[in-house]
Amino acid sequence: MQSSTNTISPGGYDRFRKYLQKESGISLSENKQYLVASRLGKLLEREKFTKIEMLVDALERGGRMSKLREEVINAMTTNETLWFRDSHPFKILKDVVLPEFTQRPLKIWSAASSTGQEPYSISMILDEYKQSKPGALKAGERIIATDICTNILMHAKQGQYDSLAIARGLSPDKQTRYFEKLSDTVWKVKPSIASRVEFRHLNLIDSFGSLGKFDIIFCRNVLIYFTAETKLDILRRMHASLNPGGFLFLGGSEALSGMSSMFDIVQCHPGIVYRAK
Repeated sequence: MQSSTNTISPGGYDRFRKYLQKESGISLSENKQYLVASRLGKLLEREKFTKIEMLVDALERGGRMSKLREEVINAMTTNETLWFRDSHPFKILKDVVLPEFTQRPLKIWSAASSTGQEPYSISMILDEYKQSKPGALKAGERIIATDICTNILMHAKQGQYDSLAIARGLSPDKQTRYFEKLSDTVWKVKPSIASRVEFRHLNLIDSFGSLGKFDIIFCRNVLIYFTAETKLDILRRMHASLNPGGFLFLGGSEALSGMSSMFDIVQCHPGIVYRAK
């Protein structure tokens, strides 16, 4: 099957859109045939599916645990990230949020953690904070990092990055302090940083009650891929997963709407963070 939009009929694309939203929560707009064709073209050719409808038929026969389903969701997931992305949320974490917690070990959730830059960046901030204020935090902090994409999680668990990935948002000082150089082109997160982070597979449209309660949740730049209804459902359940007074970080283009009964807005100049009521 060629990777062009004219190989995907409107009816076939509509079936695939509905399947993808039901299984992953990802909501494709009506004019993204080219995206599906480019990301799934090789898979369709390998499986000898001449129409997208044949793929949907196979997915529906295989059920939720099929390898094909996993491949399709992995291919359709966007994994764009970098170290300390947008910078100010991490400054807010260090200067505003962490001083609030002194009584118990912190538990933090990095939702949609992609290749691991966000949870490892959070761990670096924790290290810097503890170095600057010895004894300010209880020992035993944990960072749970989740993502829907299984192959991305495997990469994140390894904690190894090439020179190009390392250079995206990471200062030379942090690179030297928090990474081991394995070769001229490969760097690995040091155990002191990686040991705080636990990676788990999770689809945000599924229940995440088994993760327990958190003091801080980072859910940045992922809700934009969901419908408004799914987004509100996820946010309500995240509120239930926060301890009273816990903090929620969203992406710069994301905002809470109609949830003033659950969250207060904390203005930090620049940036904001939401505090659970």
